[in-house]
Amino acid sequence: MLFNTQRFYTLMTMLFALFAVSLLGFAGCAAEGGMDGGKSKKMGKNMAHVHIGHVLTGWGDTPGGGGLLPTAIAEANIASQHAGFAAKQPGNLSWMKMHTRHVLHALDTSVEGKGPGKGYGMIKGAAGAAKHIGFAAKSAGASKNVKAHTVHVTASINNSVARAKEIVNIGKQVLAAGSASEAAPLVAKINTIATQLMAGRDANGDGKITWEPGEGGLAEAAKHMGFMTKGEGM
Repeated sequence: MLFNTQRFYTLMTMLFALFAVSLLGFAGCAAEGGMDGGKSKKMGKNMAHVHIGHVLTGWGDTPGGGGLLPTAIAEANIASQHAGFAAKQPGNLSWMKMHTRHVLHALDTSVEGKGPGKGYGMIKGAAGAAKHIGFAAKSAGASKNVKAHTVHVTASINNSVARAKEIVNIGKQVLAAGSASEAAPLVAKINTIATQLMAGRDANGDGKITWEPGEGGLAEAAKHMGFMTKGEGM
């Protein structure tokens, strides 16, 4: 077969164009209105998709630049793990206080600066995810799919943030406790609530956990983000 120069240059032009489009798409996912000087808007990017990317795949100040929701989930899992550790020795005050501090670090680093968490805090990550999915729904041209699932995601995230804040308040009581008998029931309560950070709870007793206020947790938020991205073809 003879070498076709024209076909070769046509193919290379197409490949270069695809590569350039990929680079622009990557830049759009990494940018946020204001942080990139509005370049995403000028390039005509779907800003709803950009903010969805911040929730799921990348944000500037998270550990490793990960998405806000995965970061919150990682921190929630660490908090739940250490809540379980704390509850295993109800007669050991120093043990319970140590692991309560670990729980607090994973939830809110402003309350406890050191520990086994990622150093970001579940509350900050979840609140950031709720903010950016709100930005997505309010973006020009946001689809009905994005707007509908934003309600579900936000409600589930808010449930978990409320639970995390309750744990922080109880955790402070554990740290102030003067005896194991005083701390143990508080630690048990933290352990119960910590399992709900991800899983949520069946608040109305109907045998299922939904996105509704008081029920869903971060797992429900992640599920509805999946529905959203599927609907968007992302």
